[in-house]
Amino acid sequence: MRIIAFITDAGAVCDILTHLGEPTSPPRLMPARAPPLWEMQGATLGVDDPQAQSAPEYEFDQRIAW
Repeated sequence: MRIIAFITDAGAVCDILTHLGEPTSPPRLMPARAPPLWEMQGATLGVDDPQAQSAPEYEFDQRIAW
């Protein structure tokens, strides 16, 4: 695909879009939505969650001791 014309005249653009049956005004902006509601609001994390990791049985020290 190559650009064969670059039209900057607003009247000409409106005429072309009208001829093609396209809207000449931009779509209306929708208002922002609220955040999604959690399905289980009262549930605690990790209960009945197959991917939840349990706490380790030991404390892992990441310091290097040579």
